[in-house]
Amino acid sequence: MYLYVFAPLALSFAVALLLGRFLIPFLKSINMGQKILDIGPRWHKSKEGTPYMGGLLFIAGTLAAVLAFGFFAKRESGAAGFADMYTLAMALCYGAIGFIDDYAKRIKKQNEGLSAIGKLALQFPVAIIYTAVMHFSGAITTKLWIPFANIQAELGVFYYICVVLGIVFIVNSVNIHDGIDGMCGTVSSVIMVMYLVMFAIAKNEAGMALSGACLGGLIGYLWYNWHPAKIFMGDTGSLFLGGMVVGIAVWLDVPMLIALFGVVYIIDIVSVMIQVGYFKLTKGKRFFKMAPIHHHFELCGWSEYKLVTVTASITAAMSAVSVFCAAFR
Repeated sequence: MYLYVFAPLALSFAVALLLGRFLIPFLKSINMGQKILDIGPRWHKSKEGTPYMGGLLFIAGTLAAVLAFGFFAKRESGAAGFADMYTLAMALCYGAIGFIDDYAKRIKKQNEGLSAIGKLALQFPVAIIYTAVMHFSGAITTKLWIPFANIQAELGVFYYICVVLGIVFIVNSVNIHDGIDGMCGTVSSVIMVMYLVMFAIAKNEAGMALSGACLGGLIGYLWYNWHPAKIFMGDTGSLFLGGMVVGIAVWLDVPMLIALFGVVYIIDIVSVMIQVGYFKLTKGKRFFKMAPIHHHFELCGWSEYKLVTVTASITAAMSAVSVFCAAFR
């Protein structure tokens, strides 16, 4: 069974690592360098020109590994047995939206791609289609598992509305969380390890292959993204990761646990909402020194290494609690 962990992980890592040797010089040659806004920490200016779209590394690694090993995994009978492929397809769609956004930044030659409304107009249909496919395949029901209370609440059609809204919210939360060398990749790697454990407990080979493939690709990407980063994941990577994180949670029927293991993502996007709301209410005052909140801590003197260590440690602790909850549901 563990072949479906180590083989996809190793192949995905190799693909990401080797692709990086060619992709980074290529992106530099076509001027796909990050534009750093003046409103950010001044020391981030040294990162200007670093290539983005680095998410292509772990996307390529994940896709190659799943295609090589995922189809050979033991599956449930019927259409529900391909929930891993539906989840990967959704993540790829979000990665494609991110790619469009990243490419728009190159055309505009600034750190602004698609508008917020434009992104949402593309993101919601993907979430709706994924939820519908998972429903009609029988991979999900309308019952919401509530951790700690360990009860199943029947929500009817309202469950699907919550899933769609939750998918879009978490995808954008992961996108907001990307902003420090190695942080989003490390936090997402910890979550993939947690998913590996959950799938191993459930003896789900297809899930092990998918999460193992994503983990391997992320490790290969972090080889180039660790401080000082040689490449950034861009929206191409962060939206793909958001799709993977929330898609697997829906598939495993543990969406409410995202409030635990995805807490650092959520804190970041909530900090942005607080900052914007406070700015409008006070006509120009700021609640944080800068949002998302990880930049606030930077301006308070935290190093990038400290931010990565703290966010990854919090995620690891919450992931351990999540595994415990899921194992004894």
